[in-house]
Amino acid sequence: MLELKITNETSTLKAVVLGTAESCGPTPKVEEAYDPKSLEHILAGTYPKEVDMTKEMDAFAKVFEKYNVKVYRPSVIVDCNQIFSRDIAFVIGDKLVHANILPDREKEFQAIQHVINEIRPENIIYPPEEVHIEGGDVMPWGNYIFVGTYTAEDYPDYITARTNKEAVEFLKQQFPDKTVKSFELRKSNTNAKENALHLDCCFQPIGNDKAILHKNGFLEEEEYQWLVNYFGKENIFEISADEMYQMFSNVFSISPEVIVSEKNFTRLNNWLREQGFIVEEIPYAEIAKQEGLLRCSTLPLIRE
Repeated sequence: MLELKITNETSTLKAVVLGTAESCGPTPKVEEAYDPKSLEHILAGTYPKEVDMTKEMDAFAKVFEKYNVKVYRPSVIVDCNQIFSRDIAFVIGDKLVHANILPDREKEFQAIQHVINEIRPENIIYPPEEVHIEGGDVMPWGNYIFVGTYTAEDYPDYITARTNKEAVEFLKQQFPDKTVKSFELRKSNTNAKENALHLDCCFQPIGNDKAILHKNGFLEEEEYQWLVNYFGKENIFEISADEMYQMFSNVFSISPEVIVSEKNFTRLNNWLREQGFIVEEIPYAEIAKQEGLLRCSTLPLIRE
């Protein structure tokens, strides 16, 4: 049996589900795009190719191997994009929460059934239908659960609005011993630089007390300010709109000391090294074209 344990974003990783780019299907049609960045690349003819994305994910898998992390991969579904395993489920404490995602992605969850079978049934939570939630919006951090959300009345108009207010309430009920702190995110169906698809597109804690942050990803200034006060200005790497667009905040921590990052993120990677982190650089720029990066591709199951 898998003894799930996730209490934060950075403790030493022991087991993870890493998505797969195998058989991810043809370039989507314009009307099939889930987010503005994918749409941009579909229109420009620069949408990433399976062979390139597979290479990038193999490089990620090698880093996990180097650090002795047990890696699970989804069963391959023909012509289905299964890269972003963070979207389909997430772990808090010893519970795995099934994400209520876009309905046509349900089969992605079924593709990790071999992992689900190793988890005690009572430790799997299936939220009710009205709860919309995705793993990219949820970050356990000690006594807190940070949650990205969008609660304005035009929520249904945004395919980019993924976690609703019902989800915030649901997490409060399920994890009464935690403080659920929600953040309103800026959404756009058409402008990738004005769209924080998930909380991890504009914020991520790293190490024991630091964070990567993008101010404009937050709709409410005071919610952004809360994070600045919580981590301390000197511990924050503030990213620009262009860096958010490139997904600078979507790196992945293997431990408090080791961070996997995209090799082109020069400004960030230099800063991380100055702070004493070990940075494992890999190519991930093709996958980034789908508005997802390293954290999005992972579903951590066990951290120390």
